[in-house]
Amino acid sequence: MTSLRKALFYRIDGLVLLLYVLLVAIGITAVFSVEHRSTDPSLIMMHKSYMKQVVWFGYSLIFGFVILLTDSKFFSSFAFLIYTAALAVLLLTIFVGVDVKGSRSWLGVGSFRFQPGEVAKIFTAMAIAKFLSAPETNFKTMRDKVIAAGIALVPAALILLQKETGLALVYFSFFIVMYREGLPNAFLIIAFSLVALVLGTLLIERRTLFIILTVLTMLISWLMRWSLRRYMAPRIIIVSSFIFCILFSQVAVPFVFKNVLQKHQVDRIYSTLGRDVPDEYSKVQGGTDKEKINASEYNVLQSKIAIGSGGFWGKGFLNGTSTKNQFVPEQNTDFIFCAIGEQFGFVGSAVLVLLYLTLMLRIVYIAERQRSIFTRVYSYCVASILFFHFAVNISMTIGLMPVIGITLPFLSYGGSSLMSFSILIFILVRLDADRQALIR
Repeated sequence: MTSLRKALFYRIDGLVLLLYVLLVAIGITAVFSVEHRSTDPSLIMMHKSYMKQVVWFGYSLIFGFVILLTDSKFFSSFAFLIYTAALAVLLLTIFVGVDVKGSRSWLGVGSFRFQPGEVAKIFTAMAIAKFLSAPETNFKTMRDKVIAAGIALVPAALILLQKETGLALVYFSFFIVMYREGLPNAFLIIAFSLVALVLGTLLIERRTLFIILTVLTMLISWLMRWSLRRYMAPRIIIVSSFIFCILFSQVAVPFVFKNVLQKHQVDRIYSTLGRDVPDEYSKVQGGTDKEKINASEYNVLQSKIAIGSGGFWGKGFLNGTSTKNQFVPEQNTDFIFCAIGEQFGFVGSAVLVLLYLTLMLRIVYIAERQRSIFTRVYSYCVASILFFHFAVNISMTIGLMPVIGITLPFLSYGGSSLMSFSILIFILVRLDADRQALIR
């Protein structure tokens, strides 16, 4: 190994790698605690998920070592090319993907399967970083804002066509990065307004909502009467906003719930809101039996029971009755946080959350110390992806958000998930190691 390569390993951020290894170790331990039985003849049983996760961790470390030895300029030079290839694979998956639980988001050869949408997050982050760092890009212009949004949303659209809604939503986390790079506050206001309008449409009877929007528009018009008399622009904005809100709430949202979303997705949304599915949606989705607890309510209920039963200190390692007896569905993937909450209680859960927050804050710190725009933007992409997965996964396990099938980074069982998060981290560490050498 040359002296240059030796110097590289002195420049890598050890704290990020330490937190990464700690979280993966906790994840493997959590999966082990869910699957291990006292009757198992050995701890090393290759058909068990925790051993498969150990193998994937080994592969991830090999990939990580190769990434650390790669020239950091490679990632920016080939970002668009690799992104284009990723889009081609996502498009191919729609037609030849393996059907898993109603989703065609997997590619497989024999027993080997991987999820292209997970890996595509890496290349989308690189493409956004490449575009925003290009000398000809002026993110203040609407044209470049639209291009940046397109880079993030095109893979999301392809993943939606694969019927993998949860993974597609992750790509909206890239807008956090764009906000850091100069996206106006108006876009955030519009986004939160749309969320509020969707919630209003689901919680309020549509005719009542129509009256509320009409009265609200009249009130705003009256408050702005002096401007309205002098200028035409405010009138056009108010009238256009009113028409859009009416069409959105009275036409668009009902259409999506009746014709786009699947039955279990509608159930999950209304279950989170604490309401029964309206007849107009339940009939379309196939069934009006409101007395029967749907699957999503059962999953979240069992998740809450498991976490709550852990109390302050937890039941102890391998003593989680709900997770050991498989009361919690998908307990080693989407609901792996239940294993932590039940066995290690509030204290263990708080420590885990603190580890995640430390990792994300460290990545933000790394982003802000960069001289390279590409590395700064990429670092924020990594932090945003981690935050979205972390916040949504834990929120859905405690009933604050609908269950949308998003993994908990480094903890949930799954080779595609672990590999993609590992590559994200190792590319970040490699780029940061050259922060003194790279200017753009």
